[in-house]
Amino acid sequence: MLGSKELVASVLADLETSLLSEPEKTLLRFLKKVNHESYNVQPADIEVLHAAGFTDEAIYYAITACALFNFYNRWIDASGVHAMSDEAHAAGAKRSAIHGYSRSSQPPPG
Repeated sequence: MLGSKELVASVLADLETSLLSEPEKTLLRFLKKVNHESYNVQPADIEVLHAAGFTDEAIYYAITACALFNFYNRWIDASGVHAMSDEAHAAGAKRSAIHGYSRSSQPPPG
């Protein structure tokens, strides 16, 4: 299912009825809160993620990725960087799916 346009379309249309698993939906609900109202994140929010099977390390990485994308988007918007085409985004997504986020020419271990 990874790389499925159907999966992506279902998530963009409606998270709750999307093809994601319930734990993935739980994580995205949490990240929406991090993105829009981080000042309201409480220990109970983390407990819900633990109950869904996420470790503290996974939660840390999810929060970090969310925060970094917020930073990058605001920097790009404010500095006037030109938007990439849909084709460029698709090529970047394919490259990341194969090689991860590393700029290394070596594929990720595993």
